[in-house]
Amino acid sequence: YVPSMSAQALRTKKSRLIGVIVPKISSESISNMVNGISQILTKNGYHILLGNTENSLKKELEYMNVFRNNHVDGIVFIATMFTKKHMDELKSLDAPVVILGQELEGYCSVFHDDYHAAKDLTASLIQAGCRNIGYLGVSEKDRAVGVERKEGFLNALKAACVDINSKAMAVCEFNAESGYRQMKQLLEAVPNLDGVVCVTDSIALGAIECIKEKGLRIPEDISVAGMGDSQFSKVITPKLTTARYFYEQSGQEAAEMLVNLIDAKDTHVKKLKLGYEIILRDSVRKFR
Repeated sequence: YVPSMSAQALRTKKSRLIGVIVPKISSESISNMVNGISQILTKNGYHILLGNTENSLKKELEYMNVFRNNHVDGIVFIATMFTKKHMDELKSLDAPVVILGQELEGYCSVFHDDYHAAKDLTASLIQAGCRNIGYLGVSEKDRAVGVERKEGFLNALKAACVDINSKAMAVCEFNAESGYRQMKQLLEAVPNLDGVVCVTDSIALGAIECIKEKGLRIPEDISVAGMGDSQFSKVITPKLTTARYFYEQSGQEAAEMLVNLIDAKDTHVKKLKLGYEIILRDSVRKFR
């Protein structure tokens, strides 16, 4: 005997389907989040409909419409930015929504402490003696990675009375190729650079490749730090100093939050900020 999902849905008014919208499934951090989501939803008898948008805002809106038409019981939304169209679409949904990876006013959210992680990471370079520190960030349309991490970087410099050089700051895409290109421009604009903070490990990987090609030593000439504690950060030479986030746990927490909303166990708007850990490795000089 195999129960009919259609019949069950008619009886219980639930489809047992959850929509999960992700910006890029090939990202290690995103795949860890999805793994955490899947663990909790499977345990609670739900199936996942995965919408991979490849960082397309248009596809994010399309998937919200697809999930509405498929009568999902809830949505976990991992997005890079929210426009007015996104907000209008979210308000039109009948199913509960949990935002993962950033905080969104009016919605249950699970997110990381990007500000303090970036601030502490930058402080580790300053404590190692770096004074001409560059920054490879992303667009400020991205609230968490683009804004919070940049503010943490800048405030760490201000707290230590270290000069902020706008020529030593650049905007990258979320990949190593962009990190390589922007690092090359930073070295040309600021030849005396002695450290660089990268907002993702992928960007840091590109920066390291560029620095090595220039014949500079890491960390003796330039210290490099990333964020995310990806798998390759442990195996590249030198091993990368980075900020570790708890991505799988964040996915679990978001899924638990959504299940409680669906079951009406807790209908309050909840916010959960997860911590981080600074992982000191060989790409930053030892503390002085």
